[in-house]
Amino acid sequence: MTLVAQDPVLRMAAIGAMLFGSFVCSIGVYQSLIAINVIGLSEAEYAAIIVAAMVSGVLTAVGVGIITDQRPSRRTMAIVAVSGSLAASLLVWLFPGKWGFVVAHAVLLPLGGTLFGQIFAVTRLASQTLPMADRPGVMALVRALFALPFVVLLPLWGLAADRGMSLLTIYPGIAVIAAIHLAVILRSWPHDAVAPWVEVKSGLHFRAALAEILTPPVLARVQLIGVLQCGGALAGVLVGLCFAAAGRSTGDVGLFFALFVALEVIGTLMLGMLTARLPRQRIILLGVLIYAGFLVGMPVLAASPWVWLTAAGAGFGGALIYTPVIAYLQDLLGTRAGAGASLLALGRIGQDGATAVAFWIGTLLAGYGLVGLIGAVLTGAAVWAIIVMDRRGV
Repeated sequence: MTLVAQDPVLRMAAIGAMLFGSFVCSIGVYQSLIAINVIGLSEAEYAAIIVAAMVSGVLTAVGVGIITDQRPSRRTMAIVAVSGSLAASLLVWLFPGKWGFVVAHAVLLPLGGTLFGQIFAVTRLASQTLPMADRPGVMALVRALFALPFVVLLPLWGLAADRGMSLLTIYPGIAVIAAIHLAVILRSWPHDAVAPWVEVKSGLHFRAALAEILTPPVLARVQLIGVLQCGGALAGVLVGLCFAAAGRSTGDVGLFFALFVALEVIGTLMLGMLTARLPRQRIILLGVLIYAGFLVGMPVLAASPWVWLTAAGAGFGGALIYTPVIAYLQDLLGTRAGAGASLLALGRIGQDGATAVAFWIGTLLAGYGLVGLIGAVLTGAAVWAIIVMDRRGV
């Protein structure tokens, strides 16, 4: 904590992570409810939006990653990203219909989502002057600060919704968050020419840089990482829908997310003790197995008081997945922070694709319980495949 507080760039990244987490938790948790129950989209239409957002997000993130590795443009790309989030919020607020929702969620928000990778890229760069042993702790702290708003802000949104607030009111709220984040970036994100880190630009043309990212060993691992993270995306879709089907209130949805993210923050901050004892792949495997239990159990227990216990699986399982996965992806391309960060979004092909498939097949054949089961099987298969590839050096 002290290392982050004393370094102006790390402090900016930490504040940015909290603001970005505030934005994501406000809209991500309630997105499926807004799309289906408020806007009036069908489940198939919503699945199509997930796929469209995936394609848009991958294209923009890979482009941003390559550009920031080619030339000094990190600050400019961060401004563009947060401006996309601001525009999306205003669009749905001012034009709350199907097309406004589609453009915001399939085009503008994926652009805004590239900021997540950029925050961790600049954290990695700014941590270069720190001892090697301190760097994982800094990354874990920034990741925990991203998750913190899920604990604080989500219950407030849920309480307001239970008292009659329209879920569409979330959009002007996140517009304010995006505007504040834009102000933070304009004031504190260092211009590349005077950035306090040493970064050797790739020197690769766009096509060569893209070819490097798309080499089979890298691409296969990135997509498998995406698939094993589909559990988190499915949680964002399923919790609201399962709780609504069980007759639970919107406030319960927010409280459940706040509970499991609080446990995730605790687990993330304790992660350093585990990384000293277990290799990264085993930590991710353990996290996936725990999270799979949540995906299977939550839809079945949604109407029962026991459902609150499944939050532990989501929280501690997520803690063992997300921070190690970020480090794993960044290491795939060595010191190229921009391209390494773009892999976070490139993995969304696997993540959102697996999410859409699980949601479509599960709801077509049975219901939300089958969606969770399919997600659990997919995440387990993905982490097993990664371990096999790494052992064989493929």
